[in-house]
Amino acid sequence: MVPDASHVETRVELDFGAIRKVLVVDDSRLQRRILLASLKKWGFEVLEADSGEAAIEYCATDTPDLVLSDWVMPGMGGLEFCRAFRELDSDQYSYFILLTSKSEKQEVAKGLDAGADDFLIKPLEADELRARISAGARILDMQRELSRKNQLIETALNELKLAHDAIDKDLIQARKIQESLVPELKGTFGKSQVSLLLKPCGHIGGDLVGMFSPGVNRLGFYSIDVSGHGITSAMMTARLGGYLSSTHFDQNIAMERRFSKFYALLPPEEVASLLNSRLIADTGIEEYFTMVYAIVDLRNGHLKMVQAGHPHPLLMRHDGKTEFLGEGGFPIGLLPEAQFQQTETYMQPGDKLLLHSDGFTECQLADGSLLDEDGLRSMAVECAEDNGGPEFLEDMFWRLSQVMSPDSGMTDDVSAVFFEYNGP
Repeated sequence: MVPDASHVETRVELDFGAIRKVLVVDDSRLQRRILLASLKKWGFEVLEADSGEAAIEYCATDTPDLVLSDWVMPGMGGLEFCRAFRELDSDQYSYFILLTSKSEKQEVAKGLDAGADDFLIKPLEADELRARISAGARILDMQRELSRKNQLIETALNELKLAHDAIDKDLIQARKIQESLVPELKGTFGKSQVSLLLKPCGHIGGDLVGMFSPGVNRLGFYSIDVSGHGITSAMMTARLGGYLSSTHFDQNIAMERRFSKFYALLPPEEVASLLNSRLIADTGIEEYFTMVYAIVDLRNGHLKMVQAGHPHPLLMRHDGKTEFLGEGGFPIGLLPEAQFQQTETYMQPGDKLLLHSDGFTECQLADGSLLDEDGLRSMAVECAEDNGGPEFLEDMFWRLSQVMSPDSGMTDDVSAVFFEYNGP
């Protein structure tokens, strides 16, 4: 049934691209001989079958590049063979031409529905056959080139996925390390307490909050926002967490050891200047950060604060009055000779102070506007009526998530420090 395709009397090598092996299916031996003569002359490896059943059996083990099949055959006709051929599990696409005496549009439509790519009307002419095969070869060349590129893309995507999974794993671990910089989200100091909120917009963020107390009635707390996002900002927060350590006072630049007995809190403006000098001295670092750092004497509520480009803290008095503190100031790490001014006030029992990042005030709302300071004030006053401590901050963040634009979502880290003063 399948003759030796290597014996060719007259052979003219033509370039038909992807088409090398051709299967001729026809119950007419004469018709097969006519086709084989031309196909072998053009340089194809030609195989033949006298029925659709024999052809499908062959194709199940060896897929040809091109199939030339008669439409009308006993048993499995050309349409049935074409459908069965297309259902075979094959990694490559083959071009299928139906040979027919039918030229009606409805018949052509049936052939296309069955999976045929082209038609040739009998009796066949060699030039037309060669032209149709050339057209099929161009299509197969493009299809196989596309398949090759798709395989390359799939391989690249798999490699990217592996790389992404590795990076994602590292970022998850980095987030754990960053979370370790804020081991406690709540601290109680006498009757007063400090609560912290840190919600990065990605795995890791550039915000940092913290608190420390070197002794009874002495308390410091801060809110920091490093420029940019991602790994670089997170590395900077890790460094700043060491500068303002709540456990290793000997490394905390906001403290000074006195008489080899105890640690004292340095004035906030001096702490800002020290941080600015260290950041400016580090060559190659382009990041800067904003900060509010405050210390408070819990015996009398005396609050001293430095604001370095950070949003204004909100002071909520026990009588319902509110005010934003600070004069703005320069971010830390921008100017070598930057001067930082201290703000002072006295807090009364029942007063509350909210330090926050611009993730609150610059949050885009559903109508396109920003929450801004007035929106923050209203939100904080409402939350303070029902909650205190960490619950207050979680309520603030929940309300923020409800009003932010669903299109933009959370685009910046959100952090806050909430200090509740309840007297000595």
